Amino acid sequence: MGLPPRVFYTLSEVAVRWDCSLADLAGWAMAGRFDIVTGIEPILVGERELSGLVAISVTDILPMFRRCGTGPVTRVLRRVRPLEEKEWVMLPPPPDAVEVSLADLLILAADVRRFEEDCELARRSNAQAGPDTRYDWDGMYVAIIRRVHEHGVPASQADWVSEVQDWFVIRSEGAKVPDERTIRRRLTPIWRALREPA
Repeated sequence: MGLPPRVFYTLSEVAVRWDCSLADLAGWAMAGRFDIVTGIEPILVGERELSGLVAISVTDILPMFRRCGTGPVTRVLRRVRPLEEKEWVMLPPPPDAVEVSLADLLILAADVRRFEEDCELARRSNAQAGPDTRYDWDGMYVAIIRRVHEHGVPASQADWVSEVQDWFVIRSEGAKVPDERTIRRRLTPIWRALREPA
């Protein structure tokens, strides 16, 4: 018996999956195509306790999605919407405020699948799945996480692309490795998120 389906994806994972930018995801969420959600610890709002997964208002954190990469990587949430409700709930100001980072932002897997069906992305992904399955992308993601944890972010994106391509060459045993453009497309959302000023 296999694992159950995923419940959510991070924004970076979805940006790689759809070959788009984080700013694109923010725009589509603002247009109502899907919710961007996060998890919050129990917090008292008046006499009500809020906790768990909640939708966030993208307009409240829009500076985090600047295409130029100069936006903040964290933001205080001013309001949230419990997923089963339609009304927004105002959150307390500092020092009791809820702060969120880009890494905390998620899209529910059901919304990812529905968006892919609506935009016929699933069909495109299936058409491209053949060649992509030759490459160990999961292994690559583990390797770059380890690299960042142990040595930090590379000096340039070009250096990082080169390192990742070398990683594939070492493990390829003479087989074909992904080209620089393909690697860059997968690294770009991660690179942008990691290089944003704190």
